[in-house]
Amino acid sequence: MTQPLIFEPEGRAVPFLDEGEGPVTLVLVTNRSLEADGLGVISHYLAEEAGFRVVRIGSRADVEGITIADRAADAAAVIEGLGIDDTWIGGHGHGSTIARTFAIDHPERVNGLLMLGVEDEQIPLAPGIPVLIIQAENDDVTPAANAEALQATAPERATITRIPEADHYFVATHPIETAVVIEEYLDWD
Repeated sequence: MTQPLIFEPEGRAVPFLDEGEGPVTLVLVTNRSLEADGLGVISHYLAEEAGFRVVRIGSRADVEGITIADRAADAAAVIEGLGIDDTWIGGHGHGSTIARTFAIDHPERVNGLLMLGVEDEQIPLAPGIPVLIIQAENDDVTPAANAEALQATAPERATITRIPEADHYFVATHPIETAVVIEEYLDWD
């Protein structure tokens, strides 16, 4: 298993993991520690089985007072530090909100947006990029209504795929099903 690294732009300690290599790069932003984010199996599958490069960016240890914009800036610093010119970016729950903010701030670096559950935040979608929303059928934290409302703002480029019989923690309880949806969608990129 790949060991977490720390990137320290301007004294901020931002943990990240970088695994795999391939023609598709996917950055996943989490609002938890990398060990507890639930995205490990998905990331490992996409790196090993699908041949993607997957970078997971965790939360700083001291998160008090850190805004969504700060977290998007952390992601930008890690992406820049790794020399990634363009990427798909996403996350689960609040991580997807951070990714959506990153896409607004850096549209030239984003090939597409991957949202694993959609928070009810008034953040628009960056123009012109494809959006894959993966929604758990029984999610009461980031309910389907949030995903449907966001998709309605860009129906020509936002797609929703549902994970049946899953709740908000589908990234941990249904990781292979989730990874396969991502692989099949991003395989065309």
